[in-house]
Amino acid sequence: MSRVACRARAAALRTWLPALLLIAIASGCSSPPAPHNASPRAPVATAAPGDAELPGTVGAADSLASVPGSPGARYVYRFRQTLPGSDHFTFYDRDLSFYFRPAPDALHFQIENKQDRLVWIDWDKSEILAPDGRTSKAAHGTTMYSDRFSTQTAVQIRGLGRYSDYVLPMDYLLDPGASTDQLHKPLLPEDETAPNYNGREFGVDLAFRIDNQPRSYSFRFKVVSVLPR
Repeated sequence: MSRVACRARAAALRTWLPALLLIAIASGCSSPPAPHNASPRAPVATAAPGDAELPGTVGAADSLASVPGSPGARYVYRFRQTLPGSDHFTFYDRDLSFYFRPAPDALHFQIENKQDRLVWIDWDKSEILAPDGRTSKAAHGTTMYSDRFSTQTAVQIRGLGRYSDYVLPMDYLLDPGASTDQLHKPLLPEDETAPNYNGREFGVDLAFRIDNQPRSYSFRFKVVSVLPR
């Protein structure tokens, strides 16, 4: 019914309709509001992010900071070397000297060849124990995502020379797409999940060839505390 017709009908009936009924008629003749389509509400995520959603780290540059970790990290880690036990993250014998620096991004190390002869690190036979308890092939500074299922080249340490690198689990490597960078998950998270790693153990079994004889060195480390920054 049009607005003009509604007003005429209301005038004719005003003399005998109660005021309350008149209001009801006038209200019924008003145009209804245009329909409104509400935007669908976005679903709320309740599941924790999977491994594939963890932020990737490019490479693993070592640091001289007293507390290892990213400058803006919410938590910091403290470590202890448990095998072989050492308060200074070191070990040596007559052939090699080791120094380790555990960090959230990777396990950094330096090796010194104490003899005047060639030593080889056999990366293809070296393994790493991840903080999640899984053992996998060890990746190091030059290992790329495309190397996951191929043979890794052994690294030579010249006589009386030093070699610095880092290790992380091979299955922590991420696809960098078109980039030529080494992209990987951090060895240990620095977000709100970090306290869950308190007490975890990790380490590496490094395989060598010394005088053409195979030799393996095992090292283990423990997270002794995870504290807010």
